[in-house]
Amino acid sequence: MFSEKQLISELNYKAIRSSGAGGQHVNKVSSKIELTFNLEASQAFNEEQKERLKSKLHSRLTKENVLLLQCGESRSQHKNKQIAIKRFLQMIAEGLIVPKKRKPTKIPRAVKIKRLKSKRSNSEKKANRKKPNID
Repeated sequence: MFSEKQLISELNYKAIRSSGAGGQHVNKVSSKIELTFNLEASQAFNEEQKERLKSKLHSRLTKENVLLLQCGESRSQHKNKQIAIKRFLQMIAEGLIVPKKRKPTKIPRAVKIKRLKSKRSNSEKKANRKKPNID
């Protein structure tokens, strides 16, 4: 399908300052990781796979077809990097799934007959509620 090692080698990382609580330490340390992946320049996918990924991940891509992921869950830069890589690989794997072609099912003959029978019995029931026509 695709080589994880090759994909990971094509990733670019940037450490940025994380937001949120943390006191003085958070202002000094860059623990949040921003992962970027250029889909156009990637050698890991063929053109068909790139097109599928573009269509599935279109809301996550920039105009230059660059995927941006940020992770600042942990206080550790190393953990954030691992989490971002894991999310990225999962996103790529889900984006490459080819949906099964839907086969329309045929309505069974017995079901059609049962429906027509119930319609007929309903119409007879309602016809019996009318006053008899005496001529």
